[in-house]
Amino acid sequence: MNWFLVALKKYATFSGRAQRAEYWYFFLFYILTFIGLSFIDGITGTFSEEAGIGLLSGLYSLAILIPSLAVGVRRLHDTGRSGWWLLVGIIPLIGAIVLLIFFVQDSVPGDNLYGSNPKATTT
Repeated sequence: MNWFLVALKKYATFSGRAQRAEYWYFFLFYILTFIGLSFIDGITGTFSEEAGIGLLSGLYSLAILIPSLAVGVRRLHDTGRSGWWLLVGIIPLIGAIVLLIFFVQDSVPGDNLYGSNPKATTT
């Protein structure tokens, strides 16, 4: 939960680096919260079959859009790639696979173009 809050505190910070733990814990808590809100949407009747999303889960997704993009860009920076690589996700299936491979890779050791290694400062 701490990593999710760290990412939220860096709401629109697209510079710097994010280690794997920050990205994946953010993703985990995002998904768990989204599932919980979708469940509540289903119970309260605010889930739209047409849109495929509910009122609460839709508002949550909009609120978390910028932090999720920011943590994704910082994660790509940690692997030594530009944040523009996030746009490869537009390509169906292949883009998601490429991004998954990038996101699971270890940090570039030492400093890189985007800053110092966050592992070195937290361990």
